[in-house]
Amino acid sequence: MNPSPLLSLPEVEAIARQAHATQKDKAGRPYTEHLEAVARGVHARNGSPEQIAAAWLHDAIEDNALTEEWLRDAPLTPRTKDIVRALTKRAGEPPEAYAARILKTPGARLVKEADLAHNANPARLAELDGPTRDRLTEKYANMRALLGIQSRR
Repeated sequence: MNPSPLLSLPEVEAIARQAHATQKDKAGRPYTEHLEAVARGVHARNGSPEQIAAAWLHDAIEDNALTEEWLRDAPLTPRTKDIVRALTKRAGEPPEAYAARILKTPGARLVKEADLAHNANPARLAELDGPTRDRLTEKYANMRALLGIQSRR
């Protein structure tokens, strides 16, 4: 019996768009815009197809858009699954532990870099109220520092 073929990038994108279809970001915009921006960011950073697939799925488990069981059984490469798991924050997990997991998972840092770049985009942050903007700006700067990522402007 042949194993099922791996999902193509367009199939992964479609699954992610469907899974997050009703979700909004903190500014009230469709969450899928963030996923698309992260996938584009990974591509622009010369990320592999496995990393681009992970970019589309990076928040799916954390946001309860898809389940860990779905990820376990999905026809994706082990590397893609490992990156998604590395990027999935755990309840009560300190940022240092989260960053350490990302750094020890091959390919995860680049996806997180693209995620942080979009999250910290000044135009995107400008849509938020002042206290939220300030809190998130500090949070993203801290994570960039923990991961050794230079700010891009």
